[in-house]
Amino acid sequence: MNLIYLSGNTVSAVKFLDFLSIDPSSIIFTIINTFILFLIIKHFLFDRVNKMLEERANDVSTTYSKADEAMNNAKKLEADYNLLLSNAKEESAEIIKNATKKAQGRSDEIIVQAKNEASNITLRANDEIEREKKRAKSEIKDEISDIAVMVAERLVGKELSNTDHARLIDEFIENVGELK
Repeated sequence: MNLIYLSGNTVSAVKFLDFLSIDPSSIIFTIINTFILFLIIKHFLFDRVNKMLEERANDVSTTYSKADEAMNNAKKLEADYNLLLSNAKEESAEIIKNATKKAQGRSDEIIVQAKNEASNITLRANDEIEREKKRAKSEIKDEISDIAVMVAERLVGKELSNTDHARLIDEFIENVGELK
């Protein structure tokens, strides 16, 4: 090397440039070391790293497919729920309609039953009135017959037999009935 010694700084600059100089043997040695290092890394790590990356990719793919499946199931369940809800609304409307019909039918039955009972009560009352009229007529008939017998006995001055008594009563009642 032909260098002129100018100062101490120049020598250190030259050494530094020697350090940066390209040496073909160093380059070849570095390339061989890098290749050997690559083969060692490939042998021990590359397959394992690739395997781990593939497993991770499979896990991610599985997770996404499960998420898609869960989403599809959720959409299906939502559709089923909406269908059930609409069916439940229709069914509740039908139940209310049937209950209203039953209530109306029961109301009509109660009204008919009440009318029948009122009619029966009226019939029984009319029957009772008729019985009371007959009883009253019978009592009046008995009283009138007793009065007629007393009057007849006083007029005739003698006691009447039962047949005469019945005949006089019947005549009196017929005459009273004609006077009305």
